[in-house]
Amino acid sequence: MDKIEKLKNMIDEIDNIVFFDGAGTSTLSGIKDFRSDDGLYNMTFEYPVEYMLSSNCFYTNTLSFYDFYKKYMDCSKAKVNIIHKYLKKLQDDHKLKAVVTQNIDGLHKKMGIANVYELHGTIHDNYCLKCHKKYDDQYVFNSKNIPICECGGIIKPKVVLYGEAIDDGTYNNAIKAISEAKLLIVAGTSLTVEPARSLINLFNGKYLVIINKDKTPYDHKADLVINDDLKNVFTKLQNL
Repeated sequence: MDKIEKLKNMIDEIDNIVFFDGAGTSTLSGIKDFRSDDGLYNMTFEYPVEYMLSSNCFYTNTLSFYDFYKKYMDCSKAKVNIIHKYLKKLQDDHKLKAVVTQNIDGLHKKMGIANVYELHGTIHDNYCLKCHKKYDDQYVFNSKNIPICECGGIIKPKVVLYGEAIDDGTYNNAIKAISEAKLLIVAGTSLTVEPARSLINLFNGKYLVIINKDKTPYDHKADLVINDDLKNVFTKLQNL
């Protein structure tokens, strides 16, 4: 029995599945990630990516922040891929209980998945710092220079920037979902970003599965490790 068949048997057996993912899910939708060979960390900018996407840059150098953010973080036109579709099927089969994601593209919710905990926020939610009026992603990405509210306040994305903490409510929901899961599938993440990666330590269920092209620091804890392209894995899963 190969590893993907073994994963399919786990999925068939368990009715409390949580899916925890990172950028590897989104790259299948054409969204650039941070750490791959052509990712943002391997591109040359005037300032480090961590600064350009930091709260410090947002509040002290807002125009430069938005120049960078609008150019490199606009994934509003991205479409769902085979992974999102497979997860929706698991939800429809009453197996998938939640998705915990480090991605900000909102594609899990776009697919119609119910319990999605977006650890790093989403580009789709934006609000005025002055009056708290809400704005969608198109208002922000189509704005000229700094997006301004009708009240005159600056609009901020509900994305967790470097230097900011994860929303307590979202994090607590993620903790609850992972700690109660019987099968945790971790996919497309290097598991190097804190505090998200520490959530793996809270899993106390039956099977921990890690699917990633490269090794992760948690492979030794997993019941099953699949080092393969996510598209290959989920295409095979879908056909089993």
